[in-house]
Amino acid sequence: MDVTNPSNSCYDTIVLGAGIQGSFTAYHLAKNKRRTLLIEQFILPHSRGSSHGQTRITRMGYQEDYYTRMMKDCFTLWAQLESEAKVKIYSQTGLLLFGKNDDKQLGKIQRTMKHSGNPPEILTHDDFTRKFPDVSLQPGEVAFMDKVAGVLYANQALLTVQKLFQDMGGVIRDREKVIDIQPGNLVTVKTASGAYKAKSLVITAGPWTNSVLNQIALQLPLKTLRINVCYWKEKVAGTYGLSHNFPCFIGSDVCNTGHDIYGLPSNEYPGLMKICYHSGEESDPEKRDIIGRGTPQDIKILGEFIKKYFPGLESEPAVVESCMYTCTPDNNFILDCHPVHENIIIGAGFSGHGFKLSPVVGKILCELSMGKTPSHDISPFKMNRFSVKLKSAL
Repeated sequence: MDVTNPSNSCYDTIVLGAGIQGSFTAYHLAKNKRRTLLIEQFILPHSRGSSHGQTRITRMGYQEDYYTRMMKDCFTLWAQLESEAKVKIYSQTGLLLFGKNDDKQLGKIQRTMKHSGNPPEILTHDDFTRKFPDVSLQPGEVAFMDKVAGVLYANQALLTVQKLFQDMGGVIRDREKVIDIQPGNLVTVKTASGAYKAKSLVITAGPWTNSVLNQIALQLPLKTLRINVCYWKEKVAGTYGLSHNFPCFIGSDVCNTGHDIYGLPSNEYPGLMKICYHSGEESDPEKRDIIGRGTPQDIKILGEFIKKYFPGLESEPAVVESCMYTCTPDNNFILDCHPVHENIIIGAGFSGHGFKLSPVVGKILCELSMGKTPSHDISPFKMNRFSVKLKSAL
């Protein structure tokens, strides 16, 4: 993307991985007047990782209060980004959450929302039927709204962050796969095109995190999943549309599989609603395009869910795309310094819910790379909560 050759320069920080987390990290570094190089292995833009696609859900409500506190700042930072770039990145649609009346996740979300000053709007069955006549809430289920939630325009957000980073003097080098990292007071990063030096290094390599970390003798307990991103045809166009004020939704373990189902109003493909299963099959990111025969189990589960809850949709997907999740055992992020090299910072394991939080994640990773105290408590994100493999060669 950048045509200059910066290989003879020494940077304040190099960021590896130009997905949304790395791009926001680079953006915050440039705002702090740090000379920053952002390296990406693929040609930009690309659809190989976790940051591509038209839309994501954003919301205030989380089970964990630390995410809810982070989301407060995220809404401010998303609005700031829109103002700086004069582009639309967020549409407030609200988020409909529903599930069994004894669902623990829903109970925790309601409590954190109340404590955050954004109380949920509780819906009775009559309220639900009146507001959402084309959704079938089941007997024994409860529902409520997160009113400030909505849709993030993901591709637009990523391109905007990268452009603003460059406008502030940041350098992006795409098509450069890292082949070696040499730790030290100055970290050296080698690609096929050259060697780059910096006072600090931030690694935000998504599904390729452990491949990169192997070069500095570290392995994290990360699992990469291939996620089917499914779009379902409306029987009557617009029934579940953004133009008809239909909200995003999360069905909390409504199919008794231990995983949620989520959806966004039809918008990006006319007449098609995105509804996905919040899990997938473990997959090597280099082999993500190898698909087995037959219909994947998650798509079968989604089809049955749609028959039960969304009678206005066809129960066979019209379009199936894919993305990658990189998950930790507890589905919480890793935001931490390397256990030996404190000037190497790692952001990983965003577990399928990191995009909405990327403005604050990038800010935290920026602060860590500058030796500052993070603006949020990162104790839930320290890697020492796991058994981390550190080779004795270090």
